[in-house]
Amino acid sequence: MTLKEELQTYLNKDIKNSTLKEIYDALIILSRERMKTQNIITGKRKVYYISAEFLIGKMLSNNLINLGIYNDVKDTLQAEGISLADIEELEAEPSLGNGGLGRLAACFLDSLATLKIPSAGIGLNYHEGLFQQFFKDHKQDEEPNPWISNTPWLKETDCHFTVPFKDFTLISTCKDIDILGYNGGKIPLHLFDLDSVEESVIGEGIAFDKTDIKKNLTLFLYPDDSDDDGRKLRIFQQYFMVSNAAQLILKECTEAGFALNQLDQFAAIQINDTHPSMVIPELIRLLMANGIDFDEAACIVTRTCAYTNHTILAEALETWPMDYLEAVVPLLVPIIRKLDALAKERYTDSKVAIIDKNARVHMAHMDMHFGHSINGVAALHTEILKKSELKPFYDIYPEKFNNKTNGITFRRWLMGCNPELSDWISSKIGDDWKKDASLLSELKKYADDPVSIDELQRIKQKRKVAFAEYLLKTQGIKVDPTSVFDVQVKRLHEYKRQQMNALYAIYKYKQIKAGYIPEKPLTMIFGAKAAPAYTLAKDIIHLILCLSELVNNDPDVNKYFKIVMIENYNVTKAEKLIPAADISEQISLASKEASGTSNMKFMLNGAVTLGTLDGANVEIADLVGQENIYLFGKHSDTVIDLYAKQGYVSKNYYESNPVIKDLVDFIVSDKLLSIGDSTNLNRLYNELLNKDWFMTLLDLEDYIHVKEHMLIDMQEASNFGRKMIINIANAGFFSSDRTIAEYNQDIWHV
Repeated sequence: MTLKEELQTYLNKDIKNSTLKEIYDALIILSRERMKTQNIITGKRKVYYISAEFLIGKMLSNNLINLGIYNDVKDTLQAEGISLADIEELEAEPSLGNGGLGRLAACFLDSLATLKIPSAGIGLNYHEGLFQQFFKDHKQDEEPNPWISNTPWLKETDCHFTVPFKDFTLISTCKDIDILGYNGGKIPLHLFDLDSVEESVIGEGIAFDKTDIKKNLTLFLYPDDSDDDGRKLRIFQQYFMVSNAAQLILKECTEAGFALNQLDQFAAIQINDTHPSMVIPELIRLLMANGIDFDEAACIVTRTCAYTNHTILAEALETWPMDYLEAVVPLLVPIIRKLDALAKERYTDSKVAIIDKNARVHMAHMDMHFGHSINGVAALHTEILKKSELKPFYDIYPEKFNNKTNGITFRRWLMGCNPELSDWISSKIGDDWKKDASLLSELKKYADDPVSIDELQRIKQKRKVAFAEYLLKTQGIKVDPTSVFDVQVKRLHEYKRQQMNALYAIYKYKQIKAGYIPEKPLTMIFGAKAAPAYTLAKDIIHLILCLSELVNNDPDVNKYFKIVMIENYNVTKAEKLIPAADISEQISLASKEASGTSNMKFMLNGAVTLGTLDGANVEIADLVGQENIYLFGKHSDTVIDLYAKQGYVSKNYYESNPVIKDLVDFIVSDKLLSIGDSTNLNRLYNELLNKDWFMTLLDLEDYIHVKEHMLIDMQEASNFGRKMIINIANAGFFSSDRTIAEYNQDIWHV
């Protein structure tokens, strides 16, 4: 039976006489039937990847790719005048993550399955995700993001565990999503949930009663923790996740024929950031309940668990007050106290204590003492951890520290989201790069070929036209697809410095108003969600939206310059935008971004990086060469020194530099105040003037200079096309297949 005949069997009629929804439903059935024939990847030892987030994105196309039938399906539909892209729009996106942490975890699952490593992901089944973002009065607002009832991929299981809290116990249920490997095999993503959760408890926006745990436990990812109830709810969530994980792992250990004291021979547990840290005391508690004494249990768990650090920001390394843990998970408190006492017995330095003098539990400290591996996620990040942020631990555990530079799955971030570019690459170097991304380096021989450069730029232009049409359809915003697409999309945080990009937008606006017309129009595109309680992040969004209103409605300016903020930026929108981008904005303050992964996705799709030497930008620069990336800003050593000596005073830059003063003052100018909210704009203005913790003004002038130089270079199409090819050709290193192979070789040994 041909694919067309098979599809028509599921439709029960001809394709050409079917609606898009009917074809979508048939493709789901087709995919699921073929997925049933794929075996779960098994072996004597198994990786358990525990993460609060798995931002997996829509799955239909990814599953078709990994089943090896994507092109056949696309061609079959195209022969009937039907676009697979239109059908993909009908799928709901699972709302199981927020930003890079969750997207990385999703890429890792894809690579674990592709490399045939016995493994499973473990997380929570958030009913409403983070939130759905919308803009009202030039501000971010939030509403629930229901998705579960609209996804065909969640499978019911008969897996249940009892989770003990202080005042009650809960019975979990587990929903699974199958994650396919490329060309065969699958692994499960286990998502634990409660049958008692009720969406009806949500009030206005995303507000809800945070104390009614049985009804709210898995409602939202990262519930607002600006009050005690919110902070305790996060502990409830984290313990619920790890207790289920620990019970599942021990169950599967014994079912595989291992004794519990052989746990480390059966399982390799990766703790993805600090959210799953309580799996360490929980495993010890459960092992002790099965007759293993504390000291032996602690040794077993240390040999089993490994910790990935994703942040240099001290405030992001979770600490919980001991009285919160006593109020939520008192069963763990004696274990944590014993772990702390053991650590203090070994090491007297208070900087490495698990429980500090203020009775706060440092989750990362527990991971580092009682895990056998500590890894950073980019070369610079790991070095900063060793030399600065985690130096006391590196001094006592140098053998535990290692680097695993992040990666992305090329199945989704090239083959899926940019099939024209994928086909072009195959036409040049064959298909083997799809299994071995390092082979992309063979594209370098086309870097000076005018025909290849022209072909690549035609593909880029086609993607820009497609995104412009999508933006008009979804947000009613018209942009010029022949303009430069200058893109910064990532979680909204001061250290990522969207505010610096906004100050550049003010500079560009004022330049055009003064008569300095750019040779090529510019479209600045932002996409970001701010945490609901993160006031300054919301103020930055407000500034960007106010600037968009000002610029886009000014007839003297909007022919040459526009500003767009993508509403509810997510994986689906990233898959449409990233292939269309010309400039990849990676402008975090040097030393603050652990890695970044959008930088890799943009690079792979032919955008050129404008950035600081931060995170994985350092490795991108090393790979492509200084002439194929645009770097600015102070280096990490300088920044770290400024923090250490409290040597940065933003007002000094403001007062000594008339350009900077002019741009910052514009935030509270009559023009912007007539559009925006004076409270938000004045608060952001005062923050930049009097604190500016992430040193926006330090790098602003250099940023403007380098960005203007980059825009001039883009006028020379052939030269910039060469840079595009060089970036794609050097992107192979950033495959998550490479990253996962390194994890397995150095940490898991599966």
